[in-house]
Amino acid sequence: MEQLARNERWLITENEVGLRLDLWLVEKLAFSRSQIKNLISEGKVLVNGQSVKAGHSLKLSDEVVVSLPTPVSEKPLPENLPLDVIYEDDDLLIVNKPVDVVVHPGAGNLSGTLVNALLFHYPGNLSRIGGQERPGIVHRLDKETTGLLMIAKNDEIHKYLSAQLKLRKIGRFYNALVHGVVINDHGTIDAPIGRHPVDRKRMTVIESGRRAITHFQVIERYQKHSFLECELVTGRTHQIRVHLSSINHPIVGDKVYGRRSDQNINSQLLHAYKIAFEHPKKGWMEFIAPLPEEFREILMQMRKTS
Repeated sequence: MEQLARNERWLITENEVGLRLDLWLVEKLAFSRSQIKNLISEGKVLVNGQSVKAGHSLKLSDEVVVSLPTPVSEKPLPENLPLDVIYEDDDLLIVNKPVDVVVHPGAGNLSGTLVNALLFHYPGNLSRIGGQERPGIVHRLDKETTGLLMIAKNDEIHKYLSAQLKLRKIGRFYNALVHGVVINDHGTIDAPIGRHPVDRKRMTVIESGRRAITHFQVIERYQKHSFLECELVTGRTHQIRVHLSSINHPIVGDKVYGRRSDQNINSQLLHAYKIAFEHPKKGWMEFIAPLPEEFREILMQMRKTS
């Protein structure tokens, strides 16, 4: 297959701060660690326009550019997939992501993502800061998590929203159904999160991790479950899932951090229901997405038996 030279370009998000450059690139490019080290030593990896060492610790808004050949087929292609747009203007979109949709392509997963849909519906009208894999993507949700995402249409708004995230000025609120009856009406989980020392695909509360803060408030209590509102202060990978699991209230349907009894639940009951931020041109804005149908039905069943 014909190879084309390309520059892959990323802007480091809050979830990625503190990671080693080489390990981060292993996950991004699905290359071996030795291949990544060769790229770095050959000067084909630049951070903010400068060559750095493999162990460079990534910082928020670092721009990472990698020069490498790629098969034409590895570039994500536009796909006519449904897109639930809650709001749109010349600068940004607010979309409501359904369950089981990956936000952006990765190794072995180049189709069916939110990015594929964005490329179809908004060709040439997305920010380029995220590179070919993540055009317009300012922040992410897990595949199993539903709800609201901000999408940047240009580089200027992308940089602005990334800076607002860094300053913790964007409100991100989630609904979660968890196991157990949460005793306190509200509280804060302030516990560092990092990679699990054995299972590198999992995150865990660990002393060597980065500080992570989640506020929660009980909306309803049932016989054996609680319905919560959670607010992200920081935005670590799997933060709400890990934090709630760490206090013995894992999210219902979470197949990684949850309970085996949830195998009959089709989806993880975590929903990014509200986002609030200062639009640089239009002032303060808030958007709300209703709970998915399965989530609503399960809550109704809980209420009937409580």
